[in-house]
Amino acid sequence: MEKTKIASLIERIGNLLRSEERASGADSGLQSVHVQILSYLYQCNRYSNTPAGVTEFIGSTKGTTSQSINILEKKGFIKKYIDDEDGRVIRLYLTEKGEDFIKKEFPPTDFCSALDTFSTKDSDYLSQLLTKLLVQLQLENKSKLFGVCHTCNHFKKFGLGDTHQCGLTLEPLSEKESFLICREHEQSTKKAV
Repeated sequence: MEKTKIASLIERIGNLLRSEERASGADSGLQSVHVQILSYLYQCNRYSNTPAGVTEFIGSTKGTTSQSINILEKKGFIKKYIDDEDGRVIRLYLTEKGEDFIKKEFPPTDFCSALDTFSTKDSDYLSQLLTKLLVQLQLENKSKLFGVCHTCNHFKKFGLGDTHQCGLTLEPLSEKESFLICREHEQSTKKAV
C-alpha cells in the first residue's frame, strides 16, 4: 500500500507541475513540452544540448522533439548550430529570450512557495531521496542517468591542475559546468564532491 501511495503522490505532484508549466507558457504560445525542453537546455552541458539529448531526457518521440524544437526556434527561444567538430551534430542553445523565460518561469512559483515551507534540512533530504529514486528508476528502465558532472564516475576534480576535467572526453570543465546535467553520466561509486 505504501508503494501505491508514494507513486500516487509523485504522480499528483507531476500533474501539478505540468499544469503550472502549461500556464506559464500560455502567454508565449508554449506547451508544457516546450517548457520542459527549455528547462533541460538551461540545465544541460555542452555534451547534451542535442535533439537526441532532448528526446532522451523528456522521453518523447524524435518527431515530437523535432516539431517542438522548430517551434521554439521560430518563436526565438532557441538557436540551432552545427557542431564545429562534427558537422552531423546539431547543437541547441537558449537565446536570451529563452534564458529569460526559464529564469522567470522555472521552477514554477507555486512549487517554489511550497518548498519554501520546508526547512533546509528537509529540502536537502527530499532532494537526496528523490535523486536516489530517480537513479534507481533510470537503472531499472535502462535509460540514461542524466546526472550532474560532479557526481559522475568520469569527473576528475581538479584533473587539470586548477581546473576540473571530464575523464570521458579529457576536456576541461569549469566549476559551473560540473553542476550541469550530462547525458553521458555514469553514477559514481565514490562519494560526491
